[in-house]
Amino acid sequence: MLSIIALFTIIIIVALLISNKITPIVALVLVPIVAAFVAGFSFAEIGDFFNSGVESVISVVIMFIFAILFFGIMQDVGLFDPLINKMIAVSKGNVIAVAVGTVVIAAVAQLDGSGASTFLITIPALLPLYKRLKMNPYLLLLLVGTSASIMNMLPWAGPLGRTAAVLGMDVTELWRPLIKVQVIGLILLIALAVLLAMREKRLIARRGDFNKEIFEEADPLDVTAQDEKSQKAAALRRPKLLWANTILALAVIGVLVWGVIPAGLAFMIGVSIALPLNYPDMKDQMDRIKDHAPNALLMAAIILAAGSFLGILEGTLMLDSIASDLVTILPAFVIPYLHLIIGFFGVPFDLLLSTDAYYFALFPIVEQVVTGAGVSSLTAAYAMIIGNIIGTFVSPFSPALWLALGLAGLEMGRHIRYSLPIMWGFSIVLLAVSVLVGVV
Repeated sequence: MLSIIALFTIIIIVALLISNKITPIVALVLVPIVAAFVAGFSFAEIGDFFNSGVESVISVVIMFIFAILFFGIMQDVGLFDPLINKMIAVSKGNVIAVAVGTVVIAAVAQLDGSGASTFLITIPALLPLYKRLKMNPYLLLLLVGTSASIMNMLPWAGPLGRTAAVLGMDVTELWRPLIKVQVIGLILLIALAVLLAMREKRLIARRGDFNKEIFEEADPLDVTAQDEKSQKAAALRRPKLLWANTILALAVIGVLVWGVIPAGLAFMIGVSIALPLNYPDMKDQMDRIKDHAPNALLMAAIILAAGSFLGILEGTLMLDSIASDLVTILPAFVIPYLHLIIGFFGVPFDLLLSTDAYYFALFPIVEQVVTGAGVSSLTAAYAMIIGNIIGTFVSPFSPALWLALGLAGLEMGRHIRYSLPIMWGFSIVLLAVSVLVGVV
């Protein structure tokens, strides 16, 4: 009976998350509470489950709040502008260089963990390059989306935060083994970009559209041109403090990798230094916090709601019940490899499940099942993260992707048809490499 209640709970939550009728917070809070009442648990017991769940995610919440503030400030001061501008200047006029530059620029832009800001930086800057070279704009979206997805394995990005919340562990500890996967992934993506650019160059030549001379006569594009039209955005830039901000950002990231202090504390210190360093006036400091607070609060609220959800499902033993029943249903030879099977189909799952549904509903069940077969929780987590994360920006459930489509004037259906097979294939290769290097 408990398994049936749990299954209906998860199905309802997934359906609500997919429907986009309500926020994830509402689904993650109310549905498990109702399910716990139906299962016969009291207010006091549910309160205990809630406390346990929230305690398990509070460090992740703190990290997210201050990481979003920190990297938001770094974007405001223009920390990444010189590198992005240089990449655009270097890649100008060469199809292969433009494709490779797209990967690098998107990776740098995604350092703040925000897909929306990545697309806001890359699409307006690079789309004119693609148009002048007659390159397919869907290739731009594919390369930016895949590069951003690889960088989305950062601890202050969404997927790792959600996974850490489920596992109740420090997100930085979860991230460290993935660093080499990110490096390998970017190298593989650059190689893929070269191959796709060579194909694109042949297609352009076949169409007779390539006009390098016109492109070379064009003025260099500034990646911040769109932002600099706004006096407010220009006023926030701090070019004279570039090196100070670079040292600060590298120091914060270095401390994260080193692991000498909790990630939340590292970002707290980073924000506390960045604000007075760049904006001595207290009003300006408060304005920076207010500008980035909505994103920070939203992510924090979702993680806290997920903590409540997981606390209730674990406290009521619903997850254990589903896992034990699945073990009796699934063939014995499948169970130890279930995480790999789910990881293999991770990108198509992006078309069916939202990020919250994948990590908060599907992952806990898979983790419970495979750990019973002797597979570690981390192995299961890495398989499902690596297998799924590449498809982040091919999913219709990604608000940032809709923003990108709007900026580029492209269609979701054509993007899926163009990008899904390539992204899925890339995801499978990256998952296989992760197995070979011992991460999975």
